[in-house]
Amino acid sequence: MKVTSKIWLVLLGLLMVTLLVAAACGDDDEEVAAPEVLAPFRIGIMESVTGPGETYGVAGVQAKVMAVDEINAAGGINGRMLEVIVEDSKCNAADGITAYTKLTQVDGVKIILGPSCSGAMLGVAPLAERDKVIMFSGMTSNPDITLAGDFIFRTMTSDVFIGEDMGNLLWFDGIRNLATISETTDYAEGLRREIARKFKELGGQIVGEERYPSDVTDFRSQITKLIGLNPDAIYVGSQSEFTGGTVIKQARELGYEGPMYTDVTGSGPVAQEIGGDAATGVKVINRGLDPNNPVANAFLANFKERYGYLSVIFEMTSTYDDIHITAECLRQTDDDQDSEGFRDCLYGLTFTGALGTYSFDEFGDPVGITNIVLEILPLAQRTEDNLGYKVSVVPAAQ
Repeated sequence: MKVTSKIWLVLLGLLMVTLLVAAACGDDDEEVAAPEVLAPFRIGIMESVTGPGETYGVAGVQAKVMAVDEINAAGGINGRMLEVIVEDSKCNAADGITAYTKLTQVDGVKIILGPSCSGAMLGVAPLAERDKVIMFSGMTSNPDITLAGDFIFRTMTSDVFIGEDMGNLLWFDGIRNLATISETTDYAEGLRREIARKFKELGGQIVGEERYPSDVTDFRSQITKLIGLNPDAIYVGSQSEFTGGTVIKQARELGYEGPMYTDVTGSGPVAQEIGGDAATGVKVINRGLDPNNPVANAFLANFKERYGYLSVIFEMTSTYDDIHITAECLRQTDDDQDSEGFRDCLYGLTFTGALGTYSFDEFGDPVGITNIVLEILPLAQRTEDNLGYKVSVVPAAQ
């Protein structure tokens, strides 16, 4: 059959309509098809949301959540969001194990940040080592954690170094006879032990030791015994800010006028509030933040704006860094189930963050963080800017 020019025009028109319809359908398909959404990276968080470590455990969770929000707002990690699951370790081994079991067996996470308290860490560390689960803490400092296993890391330095510096400070201040009162927890006892070791090594004498459980609120009987020993100074080792501040206050109420020393929880903002004027002049050794570090300053300012307060600032800052370190290692492994790859990343990492520039040694402890001396100022001189402290350097080793 001969095809006329008119028929050719009709066929050509039909072909063009068909192509246009096909193109239009293709556009519709592209508009309807949802972009691929990558599954988020999921990690666990264990902090002392309740219990003796509540004041700093809650701050630790808030610091971590703020860091997660920053990471996700910037596009996430390799195009994937970061998701956290929070469990309360309650500052003890039994509840730490409960939280760990839930995170690993129910939620299936292989990377857990926390816990807040050394007792909880020492309780779960053998399980984490067996299961090849990362435990990465910004607050636990008991010396025994150093040898807890190959999957155990922390951005908090061991209390071995706090003990060394506190022993030197006591000796430098002329203290020769020391009395101690400490909470019966792994953290408080571990630090007291290291301070006593160094102090006795220098020639000092521990003239009295008193201990108390975490649920006690009246310490007058123990303090009275220590005052009767006529010590040159009293050291207060506390797990919670509440007990630390109360011991200091009750010691002054009982007429003790000598020097007092404590740990970071005994000098935190809640402890200062409880102690009031009685806390004036109390000294503590803690890890230091560089006042010229813009990352630290921005973190503290943003935290204060978001939550309306500041707690123990080194510990808050440490937990904040933990999230950003985690993000860096997840970028490298691209797998939240690859705990061995994550471990290897930490061992090889040099990180610059709010705590400064530091790395991890063969035991998973941080290297490159220094200590400072903090002395609680008179009540009228305590401000939001100075956090109630006068800052000075640690005296030279004796």
